[in-house]
Amino acid sequence: YQRRVHGGDFEVVDNHRSNKCVVELIGRLNKTGIISPHYNVPFEEIEQWVSNLLPSRQFGFLVLTTSKGIMDHEEVRKKHLGGKILGFFY
Repeated sequence: YQRRVHGGDFEVVDNHRSNKCVVELIGRLNKTGIISPHYNVPFEEIEQWVSNLLPSRQFGFLVLTTSKGIMDHEEVRKKHLGGKILGFFY
């Protein structure tokens, strides 16, 4: 993510209930969102979610958790995976 989202350093904070990730941003975010519940998204439906949640195909990222780790929708498409959608940002 650091290459794509203008992210600086990040750290994982353990608050004894759940871990949180704190990211230092170098760039600017216009909007972020969490998708709850985390819907299962098969590979074939990724484009539908991109068009529903993002303002443009070239603008923004969906964040998914897969069996290979947490990735954005472009990386998931390249690896031909599906997963659970966590949220989005642009």
